[in-house]
Amino acid sequence: MSTSSPRFLPVSLAGQRVVITAAAAGIGHTIAEGFLACGARVAVCDIDGEAIDRAGATLPGAIRERVDVGSADDTSAFVASVDRAFGGIDVLVNNAGIAGPTANVEDVTPESLDETMAVNVASQFAAARAAVPGMKSRRSGVILNLSSIAGRLAFAMRSPYGASKWAVVGFSKSLAAELGRFDIRVNAILPGHVRTERFDRVVQAKAAAKGIEVEDMRREYLSVVSLQRNVEKEDIANMALYLASPFGRNVTGQAISVCGDVHMMR
Repeated sequence: MSTSSPRFLPVSLAGQRVVITAAAAGIGHTIAEGFLACGARVAVCDIDGEAIDRAGATLPGAIRERVDVGSADDTSAFVASVDRAFGGIDVLVNNAGIAGPTANVEDVTPESLDETMAVNVASQFAAARAAVPGMKSRRSGVILNLSSIAGRLAFAMRSPYGASKWAVVGFSKSLAAELGRFDIRVNAILPGHVRTERFDRVVQAKAAAKGIEVEDMRREYLSVVSLQRNVEKEDIANMALYLASPFGRNVTGQAISVCGDVHMMR
């Protein structure tokens, strides 16, 4: 991000009650920082208990809890507890996701497929089930589901991940159609190659699977991006802030790419 421009959109979300999954680090943490900067009340969870504890230093005032979103029951219970604590939820950000295996389809185990779908898809269903009744009663709400550009492009050797991210787009569009009459907006955000530790791990795994150097793999990834650079975490956070703000009041049912124009997956 340029040092001459603000880090986050200058929008007011004062009093908005926001839940964000997997927010101890990475994209989720930056999204949480953005909502706090805009005046929202924020609750976050993460599977890494130590990391979510440390996040208190950078997410002042946020509710923080260790939750394994791979468990639908635990996810629903967390969202329900925040609903009670805040007296309602205005914005749900389903950010949690795992990379899944990097492998040829014949080498993908049923267990790794199930785990990928549980975290990347089923957790979003569970969180929405817990948040939607209150949103319906207030006839207002925003749900933002993190997908990926792998949710609109083919992704060789990442079939569980790709399948899960296409599913998130379908879920988001279906939910938007279902909930629109309650003035609840639902959108999917499709990040590109975001500069995070997880992206670095994916590049390393893909390089190992292809038998090439990590830097060569990194160049391959960026060679299919029109802007020839990684996306920053703040880019994703600012899209979330826009969609949650009054400026996004007529945006729903969309799969919005923030990717620098990725036209092919490596």
